[in-house]
Amino acid sequence: MKLHYRELGEGRPMIILHGLFGYSDNWQTHANKLAEYYRVILVDLRNHGHTEWSDEFSYDLMAEDVFELVQELELEDIILLGHSMGGKVAMRFAQQHEDDLLDKMIIVDMGMKSYPMHHEHILAGIHAVQVDSIKARREAEEQMKVHIDSEGILQFLLKNLYWKEKGKLAWRMNTAVLEREMPEILSAIPEGEVFTPTLFVRGELSNYILDEDFESIENQFLDSEFATISGAGHWVHAEAPSEFIETILSFCLR
Repeated sequence: MKLHYRELGEGRPMIILHGLFGYSDNWQTHANKLAEYYRVILVDLRNHGHTEWSDEFSYDLMAEDVFELVQELELEDIILLGHSMGGKVAMRFAQQHEDDLLDKMIIVDMGMKSYPMHHEHILAGIHAVQVDSIKARREAEEQMKVHIDSEGILQFLLKNLYWKEKGKLAWRMNTAVLEREMPEILSAIPEGEVFTPTLFVRGELSNYILDEDFESIENQFLDSEFATISGAGHWVHAEAPSEFIETILSFCLR
């Protein structure tokens, strides 16, 4: 599938893969900073953002989508960064295509393992929005607030609403397929050794990468290291932006 993407800066390529229910705009602020050092490529994964929707959805397919983009742009010596679901896409890509393509990889608050379902309130909030009848975005916000307490998550999701036509809102994400494929999204990636130097960044307040996960990650990612951002949760890059940028640049520039 042809992925929608945007580029900033020049030099060695850095591809950024967003997480579930996100899209490339979520990383715009960080991309502006990183573009001082790299050719930053912001990607919309399938069923997200401006990329086409598909009834097929898996980590293998998303990794192949990224590979097709890499081939199209004739990229090499790539720094590949992925957050949450995008982190698993990046890990799967590395397992299949690291030779002669990847220089370094950064996985943001995501492990290799499977996770229990924990998106019920988000899906309830999305389903609560009456896109066929509301006339203003603030109405959508009020409908979602019944199910979602976090202002950060609320605003993150609302970025996906756009005016499809005058007086009619629509979602940029394919909620039906994403909800159906939630077991796949939450599943563990297959085992497979990766030799690319990889930094795993986690939020101190997040439970996505636990101390006891380090050994299993190191057994698969043989040149890996870990960084913990104090006071941050799963959206570590948004909650501690300065420390996050400093952490990944110190890894990438050495």
